[in-house]
Amino acid sequence: MSWVLCLTPGTGQVGDDKVKTMRPLPIGIQTFEGIIKGEYVYVDKTNYIYELVKPGIRPDAGSPKFFLSRPRRFGKSLTISTLEALFLGKRPLFEGLWITTHTDYAFEPFPVLRFDLSNIGKEDGAQLRFSLEKRVEQLATEHHVTIDMTLPLGLRFADLIQKVAIKTQNRVVVLVDEYDAPIIRHITDAPKAADNREVLREFYTTLKAEDAHLRFVLLTGVSKFSKVSVFSGLNNLEDLTMQKAYAGMLGYTQAELERNFKDHIAALAQSESLTIPQTVDKIRHWYNGYRFSEADTKVYNPFSTLLLFKQQMFKAHWFETGTPTFLVNLMKERLDISLHEIEEKWVREEVFSTYEIEHLDVVALLFQTGYLTIRDYDRATRRFRLGYPNFEVTEALSYALLAGFSEHPPSISDSSLERLIGAIQVGDLETFFETLRVFFAKIPYTIQLKNEKYYQTIFYLIFTLIGLRIRAEVTTNQGRIDAVVETEKEIVIFEFKLQGTAEEALQQILDKGYGQKYQDRGKPLRLFGVSFDPTERN
Repeated sequence: MSWVLCLTPGTGQVGDDKVKTMRPLPIGIQTFEGIIKGEYVYVDKTNYIYELVKPGIRPDAGSPKFFLSRPRRFGKSLTISTLEALFLGKRPLFEGLWITTHTDYAFEPFPVLRFDLSNIGKEDGAQLRFSLEKRVEQLATEHHVTIDMTLPLGLRFADLIQKVAIKTQNRVVVLVDEYDAPIIRHITDAPKAADNREVLREFYTTLKAEDAHLRFVLLTGVSKFSKVSVFSGLNNLEDLTMQKAYAGMLGYTQAELERNFKDHIAALAQSESLTIPQTVDKIRHWYNGYRFSEADTKVYNPFSTLLLFKQQMFKAHWFETGTPTFLVNLMKERLDISLHEIEEKWVREEVFSTYEIEHLDVVALLFQTGYLTIRDYDRATRRFRLGYPNFEVTEALSYALLAGFSEHPPSISDSSLERLIGAIQVGDLETFFETLRVFFAKIPYTIQLKNEKYYQTIFYLIFTLIGLRIRAEVTTNQGRIDAVVETEKEIVIFEFKLQGTAEEALQQILDKGYGQKYQDRGKPLRLFGVSFDPTERN
C-alpha cells in the first residue's frame, strides 16, 4: 500500500510530492511471528517482556507466575504469542527489537504449553472439563509424551507437566490466554458460571503443586476474580494488572502511537483535511485515556486505533464488536446506583479484586471490561476516581444505556436528540419538554419504577448525548441540586420529584437558594421543577 504524502514545512499539512510506503496494519494478525514475518507494524513491548522473563527474577521463590487482566481486544493474545516465541528460542524474530539491542538475553528454548480458553467448549462444567482434557491430550501428543488418560483433569495436567519436563530435561512454560472465558461466557447465569469456575479451580491449582517443573507461568483475562474463588489453590500468582511498572505493557502510549504510525496519521490527516497536530488531537480525544494504575500512564485501545487507520473513519470501532447488553441490564436492576455516581466514583483498590459471580459489583465490572477507567488517584487516601476513558466509550455507552433504560430504538433516539438540540438553540421550551416526554413514554409497564434515580439517569444520558454540560446532584450549603445544565447563554437548574408535584420541586429550588451558587457567572438562571409520574411513566 502506498500513499502520496508530504509534510509542508511549518504547516503540518499533507502535500503530494513525496511517496512513502506504509507498513501494513496487523488487523486480524494475533501471532507475533505472523506480524514480524509479514512486516506489519509492531509496537515494541519487549522491554516489558524482558522484565518478566529475565534470568534470576525469582532465585529463591520457584518459578515466576503472573496474572494480567485487561479489557477485550487489548493485545493479551499478542502478548502470549510473543512470550511463546521467546521461550521457544526464536531469536531471529526479535532482531532489532529492544530485547536484543539493550540486553544479552540468551533465548534459551523451553517447552511451552499454551492454552486458549476462548475457543474451547464451555457450555457447562462437563463440556469444559472434556475440552481441557482433550487439550492436555493434544499437547501430550505434540510433545511426544504418554500420559495417564484415566487420571482426573488436575492430575492429568500435572502428569503432562512432569512428563514434558523429564523428556526435555528442562522446566516447562505454561501460558493461558483468556483464563476466565468459561466464566464470562455465563456471567448472567450464576449456576453455570459457578460450575465452570469449579473446573477451572481444579485445573489451575495444578500450577502451584508443579512449581519445581515450571520455568514461567502467565494467565491473562478480562476479569480479576478474587484469590478465594478461581485461584484459591494458586495463591502465589503475582498480579500485574495495576502495577505501575506494567501500566503501558498493553495498548499504545501517545509516544508509541506517534512514532509507530507516523505515516498512517499523515494519511488520516489528508483524508480528514486536517493538520497533523489537529489529527493527533482528534485521535487522542476519541481513543486515548485508558489508565490501569496510580501512575499517570494513559494508553490507546489498539483495536480501535488500527481500525481507525485502516478505515480512515472516526467511529466506535471497539464498542461495535460487543454491545454490553448484560451490563445495561445489570445497571437497570441496580436502581440504587445512578450513572453520574458511577462516573465520578472514588474507590479503593480492593474494589477491583473482589469480583465474584454471586455478587457482581457494577463498578468493578465496568472497570474490568473497559467502560470505565482510572481518571485520578489520591495518594493521601489511596483512592481512585473512575470515569469514561474517551469519547468513543462515552458516546457509544451512553447511546446503549439510553436505549436500554428508555426502551427506545437507536434510530428514534437519534431523531429525538436532534429535535432537542434544535429546540434548545431557538429557545422553544415547549418542544423541548414534549420531546423529553418521548423518552419516558416507552418505559414498559413491567418495569416498576420506584426510584427517582432511574428517571435521572435517562435525563442525564440525554443531555450528555446532545453535548451540553450537565452535573447531577450538585452539592450546595443547603443540599444537593438534582441537575444543572450550562449553555453558552444561560444556566438551567432542575429539581425532580417522583411522588411530589412540579410546583413542590420548584419551590425547593427557591427555598434552598440553589441559584445563589451560580449568580456570579453573569448568565441568566432558569429554574425548572420536574414531576415524574410512575403510574403514567412520564
